[in-house]
Amino acid sequence: MHAVVIANGELVWTEQPDPVPGDTELCVSVQGAGLNGADLGQRRGVYPAPPGSPADVPGLEMAGVVVAVGRQVRRFAAGDRVMGLLGGGGQAEIAVVDEAHALAVPDGVGWEQAGGFPETFCTAFDALFSQAGLASGERLLVTGAAGGVGTAAVQLGRLAGATVVASVRDPDRRGALRDLGAHEAIDPDSVADHGPYDVVLELVGAASFPDALAALGVGGRIAVIGIGSGREVTLQLGAVMAKRARISGSTLRARDRVAKGSVVEAVRRHVLPHLASGALSVPVCATFTFAEAAAAYDRFEAGHKLGKVVLVAGQN
Repeated sequence: MHAVVIANGELVWTEQPDPVPGDTELCVSVQGAGLNGADLGQRRGVYPAPPGSPADVPGLEMAGVVVAVGRQVRRFAAGDRVMGLLGGGGQAEIAVVDEAHALAVPDGVGWEQAGGFPETFCTAFDALFSQAGLASGERLLVTGAAGGVGTAAVQLGRLAGATVVASVRDPDRRGALRDLGAHEAIDPDSVADHGPYDVVLELVGAASFPDALAALGVGGRIAVIGIGSGREVTLQLGAVMAKRARISGSTLRARDRVAKGSVVEAVRRHVLPHLASGALSVPVCATFTFAEAAAAYDRFEAGHKLGKVVLVAGQN
């Protein structure tokens, strides 16, 4: 098979050994694989793959057709359309995914959307509901809402009955965020004018965290899952105490098999039916073939996008 391989910081589409599924794993012929910030970090050498995942082949999510299964696999068989959450290795012609981290692709959902669904929606769902406890009737702020996790969170918040405020610097993206379910789409500088918030999904990091904390309501929760604008802030502990605030942070990639499987199962039960019905979508701003991975990463880093950049199978 061929795979996108990181070599001295460059991306090379090159031949690699075919993977062999373990007892609980599926071998999947990959048709779509979404890019995520973690892939860029791995390329730069600052976010290594967890043990057991390929060290030099990025890709935290993918979708395709099952071509082989391990001897303990029960839920899937060769020929099934699946999408999966990985520790790495998704940007390849063939990838392996644990059965517990795989989801059936609903009928009518294409490879581009399926390839950009697992990491994005699992991350957003876990942060909003498992970490921050978002409930119907609450007010949710999603910072940096135009990316893959942001667009997922906007939709999930709306479906949960929350009032969703999406902040994004680019005014050209605000109408699309309202179309996805945001009640308000605002400039980050006006966050305080639209609070207080019960829950903040912090996708930006240091540049927006102080304003988010200042606009948090009493008993509010902040879930930090993005630090692209910086990872260090001066925290006013008095504000945390006065607001009875809870601040949490999490990553999904390095969790163990059981913990990650619990997230995937929750998404299967609570989110996948909405994707199947069309109530949820995966906005895709650009697609590239796997051989064009370097250009895809450049597009991701350029910003000014709505939703996902996805690699797709082609004549490579």
